[in-house]
Amino acid sequence: ILAALGFEALATTSSGFANALGRVDGQVTRDEVLRHCAELCGSVELPVSADLERGFGHEPEVVAETIRRAAAAGLAGGSIEDYSGDPARPIYELSHAVERVHAAAEAARALPDGFVLTARAENLLRGVRDLDDTIRRLQAYERVGAEVLFAPGLSTLDEVRLVTSAVGRPVNVLAS
Repeated sequence: ILAALGFEALATTSSGFANALGRVDGQVTRDEVLRHCAELCGSVELPVSADLERGFGHEPEVVAETIRRAAAAGLAGGSIEDYSGDPARPIYELSHAVERVHAAAEAARALPDGFVLTARAENLLRGVRDLDDTIRRLQAYERVGAEVLFAPGLSTLDEVRLVTSAVGRPVNVLAS
């Protein structure tokens, strides 16, 4: 339907897929997500980008492997977030988050057919209302190779303008 409407690309949602399985977001395995993405990619002629959550591991090497496996599943892109999954410290320390995005970017650049990497700064979505830190994170992710930036939870047009003027890459915005 979306292709017939003229869309040029599609993107998945981790929460939508998890909910379809009767689970909450973050409770689906990498293998399950990649099988689902392979089915999606096989059913449309459009490029598909996937919400790859935290990259299905804490270590940069795991995140890089997720990017390689995502491309092998047919995806044209994917997002990696800096949410740790730890309620006590929901956002990775900046240096570790940057290492993870850098590893993902390196893996994406090494792929023969390319892969569009989106780096997500999850502060606002996870209750950390620090727009300055969110911008610092997006700028750092841009420096290490993210091609698209995403800060879910921007709530005003002024916040969107502030973020988009602070970076040089495209910014994904979630309208809510």
